[in-house]
Amino acid sequence: MYEFAIAWEWLAFAARWLHVVTAIAWIGSSFYFIALDLGLVKRDHLPPGAYGEEWQVHGGGFYHIQKYLVAPTTMPEHLTWFKWESYMTWLSGFAMLCIVYYGGADLFLIDRHVLDISATTAIVISLASLGIGWVLYDLLCKSPIGKNTWGLMALLYVVLVAMAWGYTQVFTGRAAFLHLGAFTATIMSANVFFIIIPNQKIVVADLIAGRTPDPKLGAQAKQRSLHNNYLTLPVIFFMLSNHYPLAFATAFNWIIAALVFLMGVTIRHWFNTTHARKGKPTWTWIVTAILFILIMWLSTVPKVLTGEERAEAAPAFKRFADNAHFPAVKDTISTRCSMCHAAEPVYEGIARAPNGVILESDAEIAARAREIYIQAGRSHAMPPGNITDMTADERRLVTAWFESAVGETQ
Repeated sequence: MYEFAIAWEWLAFAARWLHVVTAIAWIGSSFYFIALDLGLVKRDHLPPGAYGEEWQVHGGGFYHIQKYLVAPTTMPEHLTWFKWESYMTWLSGFAMLCIVYYGGADLFLIDRHVLDISATTAIVISLASLGIGWVLYDLLCKSPIGKNTWGLMALLYVVLVAMAWGYTQVFTGRAAFLHLGAFTATIMSANVFFIIIPNQKIVVADLIAGRTPDPKLGAQAKQRSLHNNYLTLPVIFFMLSNHYPLAFATAFNWIIAALVFLMGVTIRHWFNTTHARKGKPTWTWIVTAILFILIMWLSTVPKVLTGEERAEAAPAFKRFADNAHFPAVKDTISTRCSMCHAAEPVYEGIARAPNGVILESDAEIAARAREIYIQAGRSHAMPPGNITDMTADERRLVTAWFESAVGETQ
């Protein structure tokens, strides 16, 4: 069964790789079309129904692009649909959520010092929150408030901040930020799946049937696309945040999340205004810098990343602390790892434990058994560059410890 940990790690890597590739495709096309839309120019010679045009140069050639707010008078033979980038990004992200956070719920999803719940309960809460989030957002968009795009976005911001606080009251800080990203990404992808693409298909069907398409369908799709545009940068931040405990594992993590959403708005506003040829509002970068400095300050108040030291290993990890190899493994970790992975690291240039991983107590070491096994036993990833001269025998000891502890439960 210990080989399962290796296979599972590779499966997680494959899902992450796919997720990154599809996200690049989705975000790239989204940013391109927003910039294209904002840069369109109205000219007298445009054909009937055309809203604007733009000339672009790329790859040694010129492109002449025209946009129709509803549709052209006759349909072209071939249409390119931009949808699978969105669908595959969400599906691969959900797969990664299942592999890393549901499969490793006791380590990555649940912090019983935050809320003492079972893995099953935590997974149900996770799934329910993603679904309920989309339903609530969709109802808001279709309500009278939805007629005011900016008012709707302000209300959506309140909902996102509330979710940021709520997730930090249920999950680990790392899982809370990941779920906030997944919550937002679910809204974005559902916009494409339930609104943008279906509306476009209705327009196409009406044209083929000789009916006049309803312009409201295009306006509704454009509103959802605008929301997606402003939500993209925060989602990327939350997806990357699991590598940076100063963001997710501090006392004010939910406030940091709230400020990240604001930074996403200020950054996108600069690009959107610039692409629309309405000037370059440099004040947005000043506001962004202030927000980021505030985030850095919040991450150090108080100077605690992982909470109080746990006196006893959680039941799920007790087998690793009780294993016969554990005393020798603990000595090895104290010699080779603790100068960095400590509450107060002594290695020069490191002020806080990398990734918030502290390996001082029995409970902390036992809780990280799988990571230690993969990072220092089955691979030479840790210590970085083997700066503490961890020997081959010590790596074999770490491997024997994990494999024998897992074997004892089979």
